Amino acid sequence: MNIENPKFISLNDKMKMPTVGFGTWRVSNTEAPEVVNQALDAGYRLIDTASMYNNEEGVGKGIKENSLSRNEIFLATKLWSNDHGYDSALRAMDNSLKKLQTDYIDLFHIHWPVPKQDKYVSTWKALNRLHKEGLAKSIGVCNFQISHLQRLIDETGIIPSVNQVELHPHFQQKELREFHAKHGIVTEAWSPLARSEVFTDPVILSISKKYNKTPSQIVLRWHFESGIIAIPKTSKVSRMLENLNIFDFSLTAEDLKELSKIDREDGRTGANPDTADF
Repeated sequence: MNIENPKFISLNDKMKMPTVGFGTWRVSNTEAPEVVNQALDAGYRLIDTASMYNNEEGVGKGIKENSLSRNEIFLATKLWSNDHGYDSALRAMDNSLKKLQTDYIDLFHIHWPVPKQDKYVSTWKALNRLHKEGLAKSIGVCNFQISHLQRLIDETGIIPSVNQVELHPHFQQKELREFHAKHGIVTEAWSPLARSEVFTDPVILSISKKYNKTPSQIVLRWHFESGIIAIPKTSKVSRMLENLNIFDFSLTAEDLKELSKIDREDGRTGANPDTADF
């Protein structure tokens, strides 16, 4: 069974990015070829990895082995914190290209701002060079707060196409999303299902029953209707298909209103970008 994902979102550089992608965090390098192959066969066209995941070689192998051509796949990877700095960032791209067995990356991110290092601006300048050279079709960031984004814009004049952050119904990042909307930055969610924590939320369970959909489908539909790209991760083909099957129903304004109420100040499950020092 193949469920095509027909939905794309336009980035500020005119690239088009699928609104539901496949995340490979915690997929081992050994598992990656088979898992990525299965995801592509299931209908995913966005594959998200990172140098820190230590699986770029496996992801690249999975893409090579699949029947899809490279230009049918939107491949994203991320530069790790020990590669911050202009020259280091350029070398990091070379390493990722070699491991992924590709001539270009569709979206190249800075993984974390790491304010303590204070190198994310020079790193961003290197990513802009990679973009101009065509090695990165789009450039973005991950886990950047408003202050980090504003500094990039003020000091370089270059606006990220995407900011990938922790985001789910229990941690909705409304202020950050408003900033994104104002500056034309697309919001992408890692941990869009809050590591399954939202599945027991009474509001989500109620809406799930109403539409005869799973809690994950309700949450991913909420991301879609909110204009947020989501990259759920699973190694089960049945769950891959389930997570893509969100385009045959719509949430009502009342549903969205109820979901907006379950946002929590303590909803973050991962590290705080202001203090994270990886």
